[in-house]
Amino acid sequence: MAQTKSTATVKRDSSKILYPIDSRPPLQRALVLGIQHVLTMFGATVSVPLLFEQPLGMSPAELGTLISSVMICSGVATILQVTIGSRLPIIQGVSFSFLAAFFACIAYAKANPIAGVSHGALSMRYIAGAIIVGSLVEIVVGFSGLIGKLRKVVTPVVIGPVIMLIGLALFEHGAPKAGTHWPVGGATIVLVTLFTLVLARHHRIFRVLPVLLAVVCVWVVCTVLSVSGVWTAGHPAFIDFSGVGAAPWLRVNLFWGDYPILLPWGTPKLALGLIIAVLAGYVASMIESFGDYHGAAAMAEAPPPTDKQISRGIGSEGLGCLSTGLLGGFSSTSYSENIALIGLTRVASRYVVFVAAFVLLALGLFAKFGAVVATIPGPLVGGLYCSLFGLIAAVGIQQLAKADLHSQRTLFIAGFSLFMGLSVPKWFSGSIYGNGSEVVKLALDPTSASVLISLGSTGMGVAAILGLLLDNLIPGTDAERGIGVE
Repeated sequence: MAQTKSTATVKRDSSKILYPIDSRPPLQRALVLGIQHVLTMFGATVSVPLLFEQPLGMSPAELGTLISSVMICSGVATILQVTIGSRLPIIQGVSFSFLAAFFACIAYAKANPIAGVSHGALSMRYIAGAIIVGSLVEIVVGFSGLIGKLRKVVTPVVIGPVIMLIGLALFEHGAPKAGTHWPVGGATIVLVTLFTLVLARHHRIFRVLPVLLAVVCVWVVCTVLSVSGVWTAGHPAFIDFSGVGAAPWLRVNLFWGDYPILLPWGTPKLALGLIIAVLAGYVASMIESFGDYHGAAAMAEAPPPTDKQISRGIGSEGLGCLSTGLLGGFSSTSYSENIALIGLTRVASRYVVFVAAFVLLALGLFAKFGAVVATIPGPLVGGLYCSLFGLIAAVGIQQLAKADLHSQRTLFIAGFSLFMGLSVPKWFSGSIYGNGSEVVKLALDPTSASVLISLGSTGMGVAAILGLLLDNLIPGTDAERGIGVE
């Protein structure tokens, strides 16, 4: 016993962690450190509602509500993770793994309108319905311990092409949206690149907040030019603050009034094809989170997470996603950038992350905050498309690199899944060779046709299904499939 105690003491003395996982810094210091976590995840979290602004056709009031809901959802999901989940210092935020599936929900809502319901609200109802059903699956997979078996079925050969397609989903919108006013869109791209790849080497603030700083710089310039009258209403980068003045200070209406906190878009709606597409996003998210738990433990200089700890973590992420479906946000997952922040600051305290969660809740309940963020102009968002989504595609390549890329088996499965994920949706949407949706409608009953069209129109879902089938039916070694590689 004495020997064990001595070893533990030496390990603590040699540790570089300022605040270990179980430590509890003074509240004032914890608040400052928690705000730093919020600032680190802020750019990625807020960018997702902005990406959907135009496809959803939302009014400034609706967009402000969506941003507010996303912050509340992130706070709730983070509290669940650090209390009943993995209990690692992990921030939860909007997951990019679901973007392609959410675009499918938006397209489905546009094709099936309901009188008296705006396109944005109807789309969010379908998104909420798919999130809620998918979250129940994640809860079962997590708390039952199935996540360990899932990793042997969903390998990097499957995940890599799926993540690549998530990043490539917006290629048709990046440059065209930024090009509505290239001085603003181009400045965003230049600043994100400069801050991320050049200045980050010299100044810590650019390592932690490159995207947020770029957005703030461009937004301030747009604000000055708009307020001074250089740009007027109708200019692509004009900023209109009328929505900020009209927004209430606080969101306190839990069930009543316009855009209540609970079910702000109305009753969730279900469509089987959309649920299947969103499930592909859940699979990708769960696999990524598995790696994030190991990364967080390593950064915190804590023991590797146990199987039970990982299962609780995935289960709590499912509960977090269930809450996002009910609160009108987007699916949440663990944020790798905040795990990296632990390594930069040497602060691994779970209590700090808990405080950060309440900061997120406060920002979400402060309605004018969402209204201000909603003023970010379209060309700036287009610049973010160009800067961020190529990086997500590159992360997919990084995942695929865990498999044996010298194997003909790996190359065929990954290449075929990726190509079909790009090509099949084009067939369903119509081309010079015919319209796949019309063919399916003639061949199948309406319900089956709707499911197949929804799934076939989502490149991520197509790639996931083909990858799963081929990778698990065609014999291959663990090394070829990337099993056991972190």
